Amino acid sequence: MDRLPLLVITGPTAVGKTELSLRIAEKYNGEIISADSMQIYRYMDIGTAKVGLKERENIKHHLIDIINPDEEFSVAEYQKRVDILIPEILERKALPVLVGGTGLYIKAVVDGFLFPEMEKDEELRYSLERDADRYGSEYLHDRLKEIDPELAKKLHPNDRRRIIRAIEIYEKTGYNYSYYMRKQEERPSRYNTLKIGLIRDREELYSRINKRVDLMIEKGLVEEIKNLFELGYNLSITAFQGLGYKEIIGYLEQKYSLEEAVRILKKNTRNYAKRQISWFKREKDINWFNLSTLDGDMVYEKIIELIDKWQYSF
Repeated sequence: MDRLPLLVITGPTAVGKTELSLRIAEKYNGEIISADSMQIYRYMDIGTAKVGLKERENIKHHLIDIINPDEEFSVAEYQKRVDILIPEILERKALPVLVGGTGLYIKAVVDGFLFPEMEKDEELRYSLERDADRYGSEYLHDRLKEIDPELAKKLHPNDRRRIIRAIEIYEKTGYNYSYYMRKQEERPSRYNTLKIGLIRDREELYSRINKRVDLMIEKGLVEEIKNLFELGYNLSITAFQGLGYKEIIGYLEQKYSLEEAVRILKKNTRNYAKRQISWFKREKDINWFNLSTLDGDMVYEKIIELIDKWQYSF
């Protein structure tokens, strides 16, 4: 059976994915599937840089605003939803366009997600959370080093949620996270995928990141977070650990000034972009376009040419 076509547009934060994806979707009657692990949350619009409502009216978007900030959502659940969406989009004679910077989401869709179905073990989760509260996140990170040294090198000791999840996977299956990742690497692509990667020279990308943060503050990021508190969401929810939220929450807790919060947010976002670039550079089948060396229209034309050639294969 022929593999279903899927166009992927990816790259680091603030590089220009949204603008390009809207142009591509308009030309090819595309429907955009968000591959952003923060845009799934309702009420969190400014800090996640969601595409505007007007654009969403013109081009159909999927997997934005699908859960509340205090609800859990896994990569496996994401993959399941996208696997349902892609055939539906194609039935409407539209092109599915997966757009975003969450590499693990994209990888799960393109290569498949190998983790076995695991029933939620509340007792195990509570025990790990209690150990983290009692002994600190470093304690759990040391435990992860013993069962999965490869992953432990990649995760910051304070990344409590992912550390706990990795320990749960090992405890429930007997295999560590890195084992499943290696197995996933061996699998062929599940779709007939064309991957477009956008990049800019570092200084230009960092300048765009800094401007985006300033714009978020102007648009009311502080007020957005205050509104989330008023809706009753507390500091323990996973969504508040996301970029743009944890830094402003520090300001609201009077740990530092708003100016300092903005500085920290810009720095953290630049570091996040570095990590995204490192992740995507490991992928061998991305067609890269540097928006610093080619103007937007020229990049668009080159990408159109690439898509047209690709379409002949399905």
